[in-house]
Amino acid sequence: MCDDSMLPEAVAKALREYGGLLGEHGITWGEPELAYVKLFAPRRVLPPDRLPAFWAAAFTHLLKRHPGEPVERVATRIAELDFDELLRDALDGHVPAHAAALRLTETGHRLEGLPRVLLDRPGEPIPLLIDSRRERSCVVEVAGRRRELAPRGAWLVDVEPGAPGAPGTPSDLSDTVLLDGVPVSLAPLVRRMPSARLRVRAPFPCRWSITGAGGQGWFPEGAPRRHDYHGRPYFHGADLVLDVPAGPLTVTATRGMEYHEERVELTLAPGTEHVAELSPRRLYDAAANGWYGGDLHTHLNWAGDLVARPADAAAAQHGEDLHVLNLLAGNVTGERVYDREALVHWVGRDLPWSDATHVARMGAEYRNDLLGHSYAFGLTQVPEVLHTGFVTDYDWPPNAEGLRRLREYDALVGYSHPFSRPVRDDDPASAVIGPVPRNCAARELVADAALGLVDSLDVLTHASIPATAAVYRRLLGAGNRLAATAGTDTMISFTRSDNQSNPPGWARVYAQVEGRLSAGSFAAAVRAGRTFATTGPWLELSVEGHGPGAVLDARQGGRLTVTATAIGPEVSAVRVRTHDGVRAGAERLGGGDERLTVTAELDVSGPGYVLAEVLCEPGHPRTLTGYGYALTSPIYIEVGGRGVARQEDVLWCLDWLELLEDLIERHARLRTSEQLDAHLGLLEEAREVYRARLV
Repeated sequence: MCDDSMLPEAVAKALREYGGLLGEHGITWGEPELAYVKLFAPRRVLPPDRLPAFWAAAFTHLLKRHPGEPVERVATRIAELDFDELLRDALDGHVPAHAAALRLTETGHRLEGLPRVLLDRPGEPIPLLIDSRRERSCVVEVAGRRRELAPRGAWLVDVEPGAPGAPGTPSDLSDTVLLDGVPVSLAPLVRRMPSARLRVRAPFPCRWSITGAGGQGWFPEGAPRRHDYHGRPYFHGADLVLDVPAGPLTVTATRGMEYHEERVELTLAPGTEHVAELSPRRLYDAAANGWYGGDLHTHLNWAGDLVARPADAAAAQHGEDLHVLNLLAGNVTGERVYDREALVHWVGRDLPWSDATHVARMGAEYRNDLLGHSYAFGLTQVPEVLHTGFVTDYDWPPNAEGLRRLREYDALVGYSHPFSRPVRDDDPASAVIGPVPRNCAARELVADAALGLVDSLDVLTHASIPATAAVYRRLLGAGNRLAATAGTDTMISFTRSDNQSNPPGWARVYAQVEGRLSAGSFAAAVRAGRTFATTGPWLELSVEGHGPGAVLDARQGGRLTVTATAIGPEVSAVRVRTHDGVRAGAERLGGGDERLTVTAELDVSGPGYVLAEVLCEPGHPRTLTGYGYALTSPIYIEVGGRGVARQEDVLWCLDWLELLEDLIERHARLRTSEQLDAHLGLLEEAREVYRARLV
């Protein structure tokens, strides 16, 4: 589908450079270490449910270190902390199955962790958290790296399982760590086992997961050792061979959210070969009904623990049966824009592995940590500027100018991973702005939506889905028309990082396309609002026979029939919402049909909108994030030619603009007063739009 030997030289050269950065700097690739860059390594170990504890530990340390400082100032200092110590505190004695801990006590040391099985070749690196409980410093050496560990300090480091040995014998890990010059045996962390040979085969590319004792994963030789949000190992392909330990194994295959998972339990004898043939069944077939699912925000390379190649993206897209894949060129925290060379080469064209039902494009991410990040899909030219406000750069121009330029290049645009802080329906606009000046939140969205500069909002994302859905409803109620979309921010160059090492398309926007699938027809469907976004369930909405994106001319005092249907084993409830809140719903009471439908009659009391949403069973294995959800774009209800503009929502957006103006005046890095005036002028333009909606 995409052979490395056929890569353009500029792309191949860039990949070689990335390999050099990884070899020299490790997982950060030498990027300036803002807080989210420093988190790359700890996140390989930190379970998703421990992330809140990580940030709580961070603020506890900062408030002790800087008593009396305002919260917003304290929040800017997070990167000055030792993230290995924060990891230790957040884990609170827990050791994830794939990692280990070396606890240094006043009288000695203690090794904790499940043993990792090795076959006849070096194994996967083991993250080792060295945790000092001592009141004095000590010198620790790991594979030639030396560090003086402070009292009560911590150090997260990888240890490499050594050369092959006889089954049942330890590797040479025993001499990997020196503590004040004395060798510390790590032999209990590994054990060698006899091997068997396994071939996995399916009639189409799938996502495979092969696990043995303790959930340890097994991969074909050369395959990246990726793990999803739940820590499950996975790889993609249709017919693959791998070495596995003799004994019991679990083999599963699925193909993205439109398929059930198929599973088989095996017990292999040493030296034997076995073939496992699985064929996942469809749960629903979106394309058969003219709907195609896409992930509008993914990255091939964005630092990480490996260099990802176009062939990796091709295998993932076909293995997940993801109809539309948008691979974004973007910077991390410095000047380098990763995969710009691929964007330059393929801009305006489908990537080589595209076919009639799978379209892949190189896109771009426009990034400013103060004002928000946006995706661009379907670009016909390469923008000169893709980021502002990083390192010593200025927050100039406003995001609006970048969005206008992307639009000039025919791009579909929308704000990505908009809000991570909790935002509830009745919260004030200050919940959106928050105390941390540069936290990637989509703060300029309120202005750009009013001015018609964005097509969509990624409601489904690795950020807070409930918070983003609440803000989305506010924006709709204030008269903005935005499609609900999904952008996962999956990074193929990361193999273990909760949401971001998931396969692309773990959340998708489904768009009802007119005619054949293409980048243009998909973008047109999103612009028209014929979409729903989902972490897995299928969702349908009909108002008097019309679907999402429709604009209905209704009569005051009339009645509308609304039907919403959800399909999926994880579905717990389906609900109909309007501008006035939840109007009808149905709950699954356990077992039974995978289809859940609600029908309601709505009285028309004025302009408004109707949308449908799905709530999911918490922790369901099909949901590759912490909150399973699906949401349609609205059906707009006009009365006498007027669209919805709820006073409370318009005033809420005006409050947001006031808070954003204050944020920009206090925290934006600008060269001249004229630049500030331009920012404030943009906000005033948006105010005029919202004020007009109050009339």
